Amino acid sequence: MKSSYLTRAFYYLWTTQTAANAADVLYIMALTVMVLDRTNSLVSAALLPLIRSGAQLLSSLVAPLFIQRFKLPSLLFFSQTGQFLLFICLAVYIQLNSVESSLVLVFSLIFVMSFLDGGTTPARNALIPRLVTHEQGLLKANGLMSVSDQVVQFAGWGLSGVIVAFIGSSSTLLIAAVIYGLAAVFTLGVKEPTHGGIPEKRVNAAADISSDLGTSRWHTLTEGWKMIWKTPRLRVLTFMDMIDMLGGSIWVGAFTLAFVQVALGQGEEWWGFINAAYFAGTIGGGLLVLALARIIGRRYFSVMMIGMAGYGVLTAFYALNSQPFIALILVMLMGPFAELAMINRRTLIQSSVANPMLPKVLSAQASMMHLIFCISLLGMAWLAEIIGIVNLYLFAAVLTILAIVAGLLNFRVFQEQNRQMMN
Repeated sequence: MKSSYLTRAFYYLWTTQTAANAADVLYIMALTVMVLDRTNSLVSAALLPLIRSGAQLLSSLVAPLFIQRFKLPSLLFFSQTGQFLLFICLAVYIQLNSVESSLVLVFSLIFVMSFLDGGTTPARNALIPRLVTHEQGLLKANGLMSVSDQVVQFAGWGLSGVIVAFIGSSSTLLIAAVIYGLAAVFTLGVKEPTHGGIPEKRVNAAADISSDLGTSRWHTLTEGWKMIWKTPRLRVLTFMDMIDMLGGSIWVGAFTLAFVQVALGQGEEWWGFINAAYFAGTIGGGLLVLALARIIGRRYFSVMMIGMAGYGVLTAFYALNSQPFIALILVMLMGPFAELAMINRRTLIQSSVANPMLPKVLSAQASMMHLIFCISLLGMAWLAEIIGIVNLYLFAAVLTILAIVAGLLNFRVFQEQNRQMMN
């Protein structure tokens, strides 16, 4: 695949997002350790991800108002710069006050930072089709983004724990602030081209829908939702994603730890092994997509379905297995299938919407997925008490299979869209 399919602006976007993700991992680890040391309460520590998720959900809901008024590179710059400035305030405040710092103020700053960050991922994913010069570059661009996301998650959590242990939470926050600053600087290189990008003719049907929508604030907020509902391909993909996401929370730490202890009969160290194996698999999956990009071509839907099927079957085997080493192999194999499904689903969505409407569609989907994930967390915790942790993983595998069935029942929608793209 020609590297010229990816523009210099894309590589700036790739760099700034990798730096921002690394800073996120560092500061979350540092603040979690700080809160635990201060309060000795898991409930207080759990407020951190809860506040972040709530702020990002709210941000996704109102993001279309800002997308309507500002260009995506400007929004990214404002978001990264705002997070950098707020984080400087947070790091300096904690450095000066140490144990006397107010958790209310700390959590308030985290809420505002997370609100600014909430629209970053939809904006990033909406920019990608504009920063590649040919459709063949789209899958590669998504693969590169996914690989960097997974590498940061895989290496970041382990390294951040070591950094916090050696230099302490407050000094770690200062390092994170520097990385946030670098992320803000790199956003200056993200320029939306006046010409180029993926041709709009592929998505004219979607563009026709958007032209009929109003321009009031309410219409602006709901345009993305209306587009999802009125576009069969988007509606099916979103429905599949919702079903799959309902079972996605089984990989949250508490459920994984419970499975390791109950089903595998191992201690907390195996919890870490399982997580590491899964992330290693996802990195391998992202690299696999990059290697197979030319072979995959436009067969996004078929490859997505293969990925979902492999992931669902392996999840079922994982639930039924009681051997720790086999469990490691299974979760490592899940990673590539999960990445095949996720990257191709993202590419399908990006190729189904006109560029001007894509940020609003992605914002609507992001807010929906945040909500579904929160519902899943509560529902799966309740369900685990009733059916047990092993059956919970089996239930999640069934949900993935149901998502596959929903896709197969609507296969005609994707065939029709492919014919339109060829014309």
